[in-house]
Amino acid sequence: MNDTLASAPHRTARPGTPVRPADVPIRHLATLRSIIATWRERTWRERIRFRWELAQMSKHNPHLIDDIGLTRLQVEAEIAKPFWQR
Repeated sequence: MNDTLASAPHRTARPGTPVRPADVPIRHLATLRSIIATWRERTWRERIRFRWELAQMSKHNPHLIDDIGLTRLQVEAEIAKPFWQR
């Protein structure tokens, strides 16, 4: 069978044929970038929210800090971190 008319993605989809970066359509790379950007944004928002909730818990219900297995120093260190730090 002659596959000279097959496009590059169809040829690279065959078993044993390596996929080169040039064969990946640009729209797939753009989609991947947007997924990563969304994940990173969601992650830092979750850290901000977590640290805010931890600060509220330490102010209003400090006995719960012991229940989750953290010390007061650990809580203060976590709350003091900037949002971009894990």
